[in-house]
Amino acid sequence: MSEAPHGAPIKTPGQLIAAVVAGFAVPIVIIILLAYYVDNTTRTGAGTDELSVQQVTDRIAPIAQVSIRDANAPRVYKTGEQVYQAVCSACHASGAAGAPKFGNSGDWAPRIAQGYDTLWHTALTGKGAMPARGGTSPDDYSDYEIGLAVAYMANHGGANFQDPPKPAPGAANAASGAATASGASGAADANAAQASAAAAAIAAIPQTGSAPAGGAASADASQAGKALYTQVCQACHAAGVLGAPKFGNKADWAPRLKDPMDTVYNYALHGKGQMPPKGGSTASDADVKAAVDYMVSAAK
Repeated sequence: MSEAPHGAPIKTPGQLIAAVVAGFAVPIVIIILLAYYVDNTTRTGAGTDELSVQQVTDRIAPIAQVSIRDANAPRVYKTGEQVYQAVCSACHASGAAGAPKFGNSGDWAPRIAQGYDTLWHTALTGKGAMPARGGTSPDDYSDYEIGLAVAYMANHGGANFQDPPKPAPGAANAASGAATASGASGAADANAAQASAAAAAIAAIPQTGSAPAGGAASADASQAGKALYTQVCQACHAAGVLGAPKFGNKADWAPRLKDPMDTVYNYALHGKGQMPPKGGSTASDADVKAAVDYMVSAAK
């Protein structure tokens, strides 16, 4: 059995020339493509932005950052809209978990009927699925800023509430200074910082006579008590400085309320522990008692 003769693949001069050109051209094209690919994916060194000032700064930047501020500087409060956008909108923008939807008068009507003080107290202490202060802490937003957010949302739901009275500078610095000291130092340092903060707040209370605020003397007892609390008592009771029962905290107030109200009034009028008589103010006995009633009612 004979085998068929094998023929050469290149039979003409043209085929030979084409084979020679392809043998050189194809490897060169492959090398060029590989070089282009490597140059555009792993470029380093000169001609890139990896040695730019911004890139180098980002690479050598420390992991932690320290922010230093003057503890005595006046506090700049967030507006109600800013607090709403940062905290409250997570639920109130869509009405999640039964929260009254922002701008929906039907959702807000029954809440508005309860009054501003009740809404403010609810925001501070929490209710249902809503955590106290919307899940923030007094270090993040003060009671006053939470109150601004409550007024902002309620007014967009059909209310006509006034913003809460702005706290005195001493009260704001006292609360923030005490909270910062308790987180940065140990318990001993925190107590010392709280004592200094409380003393500063008491010293900052204006001594303007028996009326805690203009027109409060002629107002009813409830309004006079609220006004005195805002001007004087909240310096310590808003943040629970030096063991003061925190405003609206039932657990803090429960052991105090085991005593007769006359005993509680007596503590407020004549002082107890770190609290000076009348909280360091010159308010009338009647207004001091009204302030006690205001705080007690918020804790029930």
